[in-house]
Amino acid sequence: METFLLQATIYLGAAVIAVPFAARLGLGSVLGYLAAGIVIGPLAGLVGTEAQDIQHFAEFGVVMMLFLIGLELEPRALWDMRDRLIGLGGLQITVTTLLIAGAGIALDYDVTTSIAIGMIFALSSTAIVLQTLSEKGLMQTGGGRSIFSVLLTQDIAVIPMLALLPLLASPSARIAIAPDGSMQRAAGSDADHHSLSLVEGLPGWGVTLVTIAAVGAVILTGIYLTRPVFRYIHQAKLREMYTALALLMIVAIAVLMETVGLSPALGTFLAGVVLANSEFRHELESDLAPFKGLLLGLFFITVGAGINFELLVAQPMWVAIYVLGIIIIKGGVLYALSFLFRMNSKDRWLFTLGLAQAGEFGFVLIAFSRSQGVLTSSLSELLLLVTALSMLVTPLLFIGYHFLTSRMTDEDEHEHDEVNETGTVIIAGIGRFGQMANRLIQSAGFSTVVIDNDLASVQTMRKFGYRGFFGDPTRPDLLAAAGIDEARVMMVCLDDRAMACQLTAYVRKVRPDIHIIARAYDRVHSYELYAAGADDIVREMFDSSLRAGRYALENLGLTEFEAAEAETMFYHSDRSMVRELAELWKPGVAIADNADYVARARKLDSNLETALASRVQGRDADADTLTPRRPGDTSRGSR
Repeated sequence: METFLLQATIYLGAAVIAVPFAARLGLGSVLGYLAAGIVIGPLAGLVGTEAQDIQHFAEFGVVMMLFLIGLELEPRALWDMRDRLIGLGGLQITVTTLLIAGAGIALDYDVTTSIAIGMIFALSSTAIVLQTLSEKGLMQTGGGRSIFSVLLTQDIAVIPMLALLPLLASPSARIAIAPDGSMQRAAGSDADHHSLSLVEGLPGWGVTLVTIAAVGAVILTGIYLTRPVFRYIHQAKLREMYTALALLMIVAIAVLMETVGLSPALGTFLAGVVLANSEFRHELESDLAPFKGLLLGLFFITVGAGINFELLVAQPMWVAIYVLGIIIIKGGVLYALSFLFRMNSKDRWLFTLGLAQAGEFGFVLIAFSRSQGVLTSSLSELLLLVTALSMLVTPLLFIGYHFLTSRMTDEDEHEHDEVNETGTVIIAGIGRFGQMANRLIQSAGFSTVVIDNDLASVQTMRKFGYRGFFGDPTRPDLLAAAGIDEARVMMVCLDDRAMACQLTAYVRKVRPDIHIIARAYDRVHSYELYAAGADDIVREMFDSSLRAGRYALENLGLTEFEAAEAETMFYHSDRSMVRELAELWKPGVAIADNADYVARARKLDSNLETALASRVQGRDADADTLTPRRPGDTSRGSR
């Protein structure tokens, strides 16, 4: 027991030190966990014989991950994304699996082993890629959205892969001939890890019936039993009971699946999909997320600790060839698909280099394949090493993307449209914000010219009958062609904060008299746009937040008139505060470090609170003349 606790201390200590350090370097948590395992395992030799016990414990994080993935997969959302999921994601997985399997056969591996290797390397790193895209602001690009679709397809594909892998094991790996001539499970198979089985000794049809019954029990329990159980737990009013129930569900489903010979991950994923539309979905996610993250992190540490770097030292050339071969094959498939789905040059390279590595689910499939007898121990160690090294070079792939795209000329991109219209209002950016503004202005009978550098957004806009031009709205020639010299209003609705400020400053310089309306991401961005010369600045969440607050006031007892009056008072006061504080804002200085700004903001907030409190006290004094809204009455009429 003491040795186990010492090993657990080493694992957790390594995670606490390595993961934050890796996150600061922009490498992501998965690489941090792998690096921690490499340090305490191959380098320092701190891993003892208890590592196998810890790995079995940590593998439960994979089960939780698949349950949470199932919770996120609402059937309606999946149906809306079916073209990208089935087309782009499905083709990537299928073609990559076949090509890598073919390479495996060429290297003298048998067909079933080659197929398993193909499935393992068809997956990419969801954790590393999504985090990198978010950090670099590439998630909303065309390439970023395509990457997300493929990663989602890959996450879903793990489930059928887990179900298929046991079928690839050779019969000798699953059964053995007993002295009496009967067939039994081979020693060392996964079945030896548990003695409880509901299908042992049953005929084939009996195994089928029991298996179907177990799956049906999971589905029916998720549909009919979870709600009354959650209501029962709610009556205890103890937060830890929700966590206990969530863990009980996962453990019970995993045990049930093992007793009928199915993968625990498959059962928990199915349960997650069943509960995706449940009102308890978010409660389950919040309860299980910390356990999933910690256990999954421990799993990656055990993978890193188990990597055979002696193999790398013994065969550096072959290992490098395998890593480069995987990246080249996957990159070739991804690049071909980017042409098939008509991505532009930058999106094409982001899509290709962003997904060319192996993924963390590869570790899961390797461990599972080894336990099922699909892969030998020596081959598993080689695949673990290749997978880890391919993930470690992911930052280099993104560096390569930036190197390539920074040298692209306009000829490498989709040719910009020729702007041949002028309008009273010029709108730069046609995202969610710009779309609504454009529709309102056009419905009032005024002409607009819309320019956006996102080709997909412009093409979508055209399908709905709205005219737009693809191009860089900061280019002076495009603005001149759109009629910047005669336009009355310029609307800046760009997602890129720096580009929005740049465009605002340029338009103010060439047209001092034009009225500029700019969308701001937050208050600091408002100050930047104010300094650049914008006349009206709209914080993207400001008005919707005020409306939500007004609804809350109405349901707290205020009449609609009183709530609207409070909303209007806050609206004008806050706008006045922003204008005044903009004079005290200093570029390059954090707001919290600007003493004059902080002092004035606190004074203005105090004045606003006093004014609102006085208004509420006046309402209370005349409470007998008011008709407060009944609790739960949410009717608002037509608005």
